[in-house]
Amino acid sequence: MSTPDGTARFEGKVALVTGAARGFGRAFAEGFAREGAAVALADVDDAGVAGAAEELRAAGHPAIGIRCDVADEGSVDAAVAHAVAELGGIDVLVNNAGKHLMRYNQPFSVLPREELRALFDVNVMGVVNCSLACLEPMRARGGGAIVNISSMASYASRTPYGVSKLAVRGLTIAFAAEFAAAGIRCNAISPGLVATESAMADLPPEIVRTIVEDQQLVKRLGRVDDVVAMTLHLCSAEAGFVTGETVKVSGGTPLWI
Repeated sequence: MSTPDGTARFEGKVALVTGAARGFGRAFAEGFAREGAAVALADVDDAGVAGAAEELRAAGHPAIGIRCDVADEGSVDAAVAHAVAELGGIDVLVNNAGKHLMRYNQPFSVLPREELRALFDVNVMGVVNCSLACLEPMRARGGGAIVNISSMASYASRTPYGVSKLAVRGLTIAFAAEFAAAGIRCNAISPGLVATESAMADLPPEIVRTIVEDQQLVKRLGRVDDVVAMTLHLCSAEAGFVTGETVKVSGGTPLWI
């Protein structure tokens, strides 16, 4: 998609995507690259993120891969500094990195405390660390946009995973307010059931059928492109009057007034 003057929507912009070695993160990076952005791909998987960045460069897109543990404040600060030094700044941040297996949907009393801490360190403190690290680089560019990846599980919030993603929605509102003076908008997306490789490997087929056939209004599996398209929109000038919101991309489940 291009702007009215014919340029790509993110021409001249720099996007930092966490958890970018594979899955949603890699798809976000590819989407921003296709729309003209230089992309910094960050992940704890050194080889995976380096390979993903190399593929983008081979296709003619400016991209770098950076090892980054979002739970580690120092690692995040170093990754952001690297992205700024190599690409000139940061205009967009997608807080995608997260722990999300069915293991984290067990009751709090079942999951060992060290795993609870690791979950919240990544899913919650990861958003805090990355957002705060990008505040000044974005301010220096005159503003920017942040999209946090929450989950439909945040609306039930009965499990460690759901609660961690509820916290992401809360952080979205907090940072929208706190960063507004710097010209930064902050929104979130709650994806529903999306046919990623990891989700399909992790979810029992009967749960998948129940969600699609009995709970969704749109009777198909979500596609990664559904979430990528919304992320690009929220980070673009088209959504310039939208901040502090969480958008469900879930085929219509759940809906309420």
